Amino acid sequence: MAYQVLARKYRPQRFSDVVGQEHVTRTLAQAIQQNRIAHAYIFCGPRGTGKTTIARIFAKCLNCTDGPRVDFREDDPRVVEITEGRSMDVLEIDGASNNSVEQVRDLRETVKYAPAASRFKIYIIDEVHMLSTSAFNALLKTLEEPPPHVKFFFATTDPEKVLPTILSRCQRFDLRRIPSLLIVQQLARIAKAEGVEVEEAALQAIARGCDGGMRDAESALDQLISFCGGKIVEADVLSMYGLAAQSQLLSMAGAVLAGDAVQAMRELDAAAQAGKDLARLVGDLLRHFRNLLIYQVSQGDRSLLEVSEAEWEAMKPQLAGVTTDTLTRIMEVLSECELQLREAASRKILIELALWKACQARQAVSLEAVLQQLQRLRTEAAAGGASEAPASAAAPPAGSLRAAVEAQTGRASRPAPAAAPANPPSGAPPPQARAANEPVAGTALQELWGRLLAEMREQRPMLYSSFALAFPVSFERGDLVIGFAPDNKANMVLASGDAHRAWLVQRLAALGWPDVRLKFIEASPPAAPLPAVTASAPAEAGASAAAPAAAPKGAPKNLNDYKNDPEIARALELFRGMLRQVVHPSGNT
Repeated sequence: MAYQVLARKYRPQRFSDVVGQEHVTRTLAQAIQQNRIAHAYIFCGPRGTGKTTIARIFAKCLNCTDGPRVDFREDDPRVVEITEGRSMDVLEIDGASNNSVEQVRDLRETVKYAPAASRFKIYIIDEVHMLSTSAFNALLKTLEEPPPHVKFFFATTDPEKVLPTILSRCQRFDLRRIPSLLIVQQLARIAKAEGVEVEEAALQAIARGCDGGMRDAESALDQLISFCGGKIVEADVLSMYGLAAQSQLLSMAGAVLAGDAVQAMRELDAAAQAGKDLARLVGDLLRHFRNLLIYQVSQGDRSLLEVSEAEWEAMKPQLAGVTTDTLTRIMEVLSECELQLREAASRKILIELALWKACQARQAVSLEAVLQQLQRLRTEAAAGGASEAPASAAAPPAGSLRAAVEAQTGRASRPAPAAAPANPPSGAPPPQARAANEPVAGTALQELWGRLLAEMREQRPMLYSSFALAFPVSFERGDLVIGFAPDNKANMVLASGDAHRAWLVQRLAALGWPDVRLKFIEASPPAAPLPAVTASAPAEAGASAAAPAAAPKGAPKNLNDYKNDPEIARALELFRGMLRQVVHPSGNT
């Protein structure tokens, strides 16, 4: 008897033999049992996942001698005919080579004739997306209203290319990529039946290389048996696919998480010297970090992961001291590298650069966090000018955000000043909360806005730069509407961030307006000039409400004063920024 490849020898013959597509086989089996059989089906999915196999099994169920039934006899003559591909009533057509309108017209003519010996005449059209548009259109009427003895089974790897009018006339089933664990189990059964010894790591490598396709995995095992004989080890599989060993991937990932760029480069160089597929290496690294992220977010739910036992055991130690933000930044770096590899002239250099960036991701902090810490350090510097810090003050913990910022700005660590008391001094009574629907307008609204701008300039210079040209429009029923000129729309986008909104709501509550809702709109600036920015200190008891507060003592008067400020100079150097002078509508700078 002629040799038969493993993919055909161990091809599923019943629905129960199909691996990893239970959602499809269960639905078809119940349709047969309930006698709810449609006239057209389309099976979609990646290559080697069982589309044509399921169509053939379905044909056996419909055309078996005492069918339709799921549990047909394997020695049934009609079942044997379909299995061997010689049934006159089950016609398999290759859509790639029979894609013209003339061939579809011939098919329409043969549809009229009754089946030769079976209950149904079944047309299985593989790669149906290869049919031309005119061929699809010629098939529409027959597909929608075929004779009762005709069934159409379509298979395609690219359902997006199938006309919507065809899809709407079919019951669609989407087949999934087969999980690695199921592929390993199936390959182990085949290897045992063939009398071949295969290492567990080798089976894992085959499953990793076939990318969810059972036919690809069986073909690879067939090839490995021819190459290796009766025993297959992991190195043989890695050599055939050009994959990196699992231990090498884990070592490289551990080096990236530890920030050890030298070790990561050594692992990459070893993989390149061994002739490994570098693009596949980046993809495997990205998959591993995705598994780490899912492991951390799900708190170790293994049902969400497709990993080997060795990889599962290595994941928890690698996650020690690693945050989800770190994993996200590493994945972003590797994803960008994977996209750029398609057009890269020197893949190794690009991957080396990506590994270097990934190693730096653990120490990286967000720009917003750095800006907040710089403002905090500025406040500490102002408080430290009045009194010297005690010598016994402890340094910030290693790895903290403050330590990272101080390391970049070159500042020595300084203890944080004591927190301000929650209640104001006895001489200044706390502001009374206003009613939510109490309107604020005219001079009172301008004074409130001037106080907010003054506090912004002292406490949030970056935020003040966004609001410097803004103006209050109305303040009624707890809604404060802030306007931005049409040519100042960019600042409105920056000012409307959640963190900025929270700060404004907090300051308004401190000034006596709790639970304020903010709204930003584009509007024309007011004709009357706005008041100059005032200090944020509350007015003394008995002082006139219309009198603006005094300007903060020691505030910079012009652009040069800002340039000479040491904290601003460090921030400009760190972020390579520049200062710009902004003119308020009132004429103030």
